[in-house]
Amino acid sequence: GHLALQLYEGRQLDTVTEVSSIDHFRPLHEDLDRLGDALALLEVVEAVASEGHSDYRLYRMLLGALRTLADTPSPLLVAGFYWKLLALDGTGPLLDCCARCGSEDSELVAFDLVVGGALCRSCRSGVPVSSQALAVVRSILGGDLAGALRQPAGPVAWEVAELATQAMESHLERRLRVARLLPHP
Repeated sequence: GHLALQLYEGRQLDTVTEVSSIDHFRPLHEDLDRLGDALALLEVVEAVASEGHSDYRLYRMLLGALRTLADTPSPLLVAGFYWKLLALDGTGPLLDCCARCGSEDSELVAFDLVVGGALCRSCRSGVPVSSQALAVVRSILGGDLAGALRQPAGPVAWEVAELATQAMESHLERRLRVARLLPHP
């Protein structure tokens, strides 16, 4: 859990004099779906922190995600966390213009992790992407995470989650164990 420690500073060792739980996150322990989502978040945070990117913003993001998961689970909570974490790390995707040619007028129909975002019809490579999925990812990265988390389970949520998992795996250069075990949103 999330703990508050009260320490007594000794000559050589600090002594813990009081420990109180701030959040029990009880729903995460009692619901296998929520527990799976929590483990998916922790796996990515551990991987990012082990690369030397550990900082207070990452901790605050994780704590916020776990609280949201405990209070109001969403099929896109894990995906939303992945997208926000990629943006925090400076590797968020280009979504408002073609990542290859820069066109802002063309319909974006594909998503390529190597190129770094959405692509127009003439530049397309990677995987096809729906306009609805792109709209949800834009919401997540554009400041309306709460709105995106209200997206119901279904094909669009699955597409956004799959893209997020692929993007995170590409960023970390390894497969994610937990995310691949979770059921489709």
